[in-house]
Order: sequence, then C-alpha cells, then structure tokens
Amino acid sequence: MADAAGSNEQWSSRAGFLLTAIGFSVGLGNIWRFPYLTGENGGSAFLIIYVLCAFGIGLPLLISELTIGRRGRAGSSGSISAVALESGRSKRWGAVGTLGVFCVFVIVSYYTVLTGWCFDYFVRAANGSFDDISNEASNASFSGLMSNPLRLLFWTTVVYVLIVLIIRRGVQAGIEKANKILMPSLFVALVVMVIYGVVAGDIDAAMTFLLEPDFSKVGFRTVMIATGQAFFSIGIGMAAFITFGTYMPREYSIPRSASIIILTDTGVALLAGFAVFPLVFLYGLEPSSGPGLLFQTLPVAFGQMAGGHLFGGIFFFLLIAAALTSCIGCSEGIVNWLEEQFGIRRQVGVVYFAVAAWVVGLLTIMSLGDWSDVRPLGFIPAFAEKTIFDTLDFFAANILLLMAATLTSIFFGWLVPKQLKLDAMGVRDGMFFAFWRFMIRFVIPPILLTVLVRGLM
Repeated sequence: MADAAGSNEQWSSRAGFLLTAIGFSVGLGNIWRFPYLTGENGGSAFLIIYVLCAFGIGLPLLISELTIGRRGRAGSSGSISAVALESGRSKRWGAVGTLGVFCVFVIVSYYTVLTGWCFDYFVRAANGSFDDISNEASNASFSGLMSNPLRLLFWTTVVYVLIVLIIRRGVQAGIEKANKILMPSLFVALVVMVIYGVVAGDIDAAMTFLLEPDFSKVGFRTVMIATGQAFFSIGIGMAAFITFGTYMPREYSIPRSASIIILTDTGVALLAGFAVFPLVFLYGLEPSSGPGLLFQTLPVAFGQMAGGHLFGGIFFFLLIAAALTSCIGCSEGIVNWLEEQFGIRRQVGVVYFAVAAWVVGLLTIMSLGDWSDVRPLGFIPAFAEKTIFDTLDFFAANILLLMAATLTSIFFGWLVPKQLKLDAMGVRDGMFFAFWRFMIRFVIPPILLTVLVRGLM
C-alpha cells in the first residue's frame, strides 16, 4: 500500500492525539448552540436523545473514519482509495475524501471570520468596553462590527496567520503542541466560568432551563435536531478524522479513543451551559440562539457584574481557544490533501490554502454588511431568504457534510470485507463489532438520507 507524503508522521502520544481530536470537535457550537437547543427542546429529555444520537450515529461514523485513515495511511482521499483497492473496489471511491475536503474548505472560509469576532470581543472585554453597557448599545456595537469589513478582515487575517504558523511546523511540533497549550487553557477557562456561574449566577434557573425534562417538546423534529447537532458538533464527514487516523499508531484503540472524544465533546457542551445561562438569568436577559447570545446578550451581563473585565476576558478567551482548535483541525485535513494529491510541501500548501480560504471568506465578510441584501440563490425556494454567508453554511453543513458521511458509511459498511474491518479496527468479532456493523450498514445511511432530504425541503 503506497504511502502519501507526510503519512510517516505520527502522534507523539495518546494525550496529544486526543487533545487535538477533541480540540477539533469542540467549537463555537458547543458553547452556545448545544446548551440553547437543550433548553428549548425538552431539557434532559433532549440531552438523552442527543447522547443516543452521538453514540448510535456519531460513534460508528467516527470509528469508521479513524479506521480508514489508519489503514490507508495516505490522507483522506488516498486512504479511502487504498482501502477500496485492498477490498477489490474502485479507487474512485477516493472522491468521497475529496468531497469532505471541499466541504471543510467552505466551512473554514466562514468559520475563521466567526473566530475573528472572538478575538475582537476578547480585546473589548479586556479593555472595559462593556462597562455599564445597555442592550441597545451592545446591539449597536455588534452591528458596528458586522458593518466594518476592514475590522473583520483584520481579525480574520490574524486567524489565518496563526493557522499558517502552527500547521507549517507539522503534526507533532505544530498541531499537537498548539493543542497541548490551547486545550488545557480552554478547560481551565471553562471551569472558572462554571464556578463563577454556580457561585454568583442564578444556577437554579439555569438547571431548570437545561435539565428539567419536558417530554411535551419531544417529537420527530427533536430527533432530527439532536442528530444534526451531534453530527456537526463531533465533526463527521469533514475528512479531518480520516487525516488524524493516518497519524495513529497501531497500538491506539480506535473505539476507546472515539468514545473519549464524544464523551468529552458532550461534557464541554453541557458545562458551557452552566457557564453561560446562570449569568443570563441572573441579569434577567433573554436567552437567544446564535451569535446574539454570545456577542449581544452576554456583554451586557459582563458590563454589570463585579470583575466584568476579568470574567469577560476569560470567557472570550474560551471562545478563541474553542474556535481556533477547530480551525486548526479543519485546515490540517485540507493541507494534508494538497500534499497528497499534488505533492505540495506542507510549508507551501498551508499558504496556498490560507490565501484561497481568505479570498472566499471575503464573501462572508461582505454579506454581513454591505451585501446583506444579496440572495445569490434566491430563485430556489430553500435559499430564498439566505445571504451569501447563510448559503455557504447551509450548502456545507446540510448538503456536502451529509453526502460525504452517507457515502463513507455505505463504502465502509457494505463494500469493505468483514475481516479487513476487524483487522483495521483492531477489535474482535463480538457484540461491539456486531453493534457497530449493524448501525453503519442498516441504520445510519437511511437516517442521514432522511436528514438530507428534509434539510433540502
């Protein structure tokens, strides 16, 4: 089996691999979207459904992607092609890996812009810009940032500079080392905010919002929301985990590693709720989804509380760490693909990628301000009200991501021989493998296809 350039690199330790993989999974969606969805969709009832989706759908897919990468040892496309050839199938299946790379490129192009918001608000929190700020002033401040393309472009450029400096150093000296700094810092910042929320905030209201079961809100739509959140939060279908798998030594247990990644990702999301909502309810603020909660509502809380400079700075540093580690994980999959497909050295490939994504990101930046009325696919009903940013997000998260994951599950579940899968996963033919095989073949593909069709409708 031919190795791609760079596939001889390996993680220096299990801890380094897990921190990087968890860092990729933990992102802005964990901090605001998961807690909000939990509260609005049945509290602990939604949480139970989410955990079932994460382990019933996310775990088998995550195991599949890591296994393909470790078996193929050749990046996302090359690994799928290698496993396909070993299974007596066409190497054209490698196009699924390319689809995942394209998907994650689109995501990175706008996710780096959102990461830039975190840097901007970290500076604002640290210099006291939120002191005694009103709801109206906070909304105006956020609107001012959205309508200032030069300021957005500056912070987006800062994000890309950091990505280039980290990834060009390689797996161990760059990516792994950065995550060994960022992820512990993220956990410390999160624990500090949770402790503050418990001690100084309205923890009772937060616990009711997040954990009180309301089964009247549970229905088919709830299951679809939980499936989508689990899918996107973990990071399936983006080619990153296949790439991470290429660096995994044989002695690392893939099922155990995948379980730790999903448990930690879920735990961080839940803890984030206990960091955010006690403050929201303490100051009588209205919880809302999306960027509004983080960049319009919470600054008002930080402006009223004692030590708002400190805790506001800690919170937005938490967002920076979560967003930046996700950016690094996404970018590594793309750079590895460039190295694999075109023989471009990592140090050069990361620059090519950064410049291309930076240019595409200009569309997102402009759609937040001067081009906010532009509807590029307005002639299609599903896109009638979507801006350029909304269109890119919907196209990547609701179409490309699901297509890549569905094709991966079909390929690895149905076309790869059973013995090859057992050997590649490093497990025995027992109850766990039987569960995994049943889910990846009979359950996951129809669920993903249903979510894809409903999303388009």
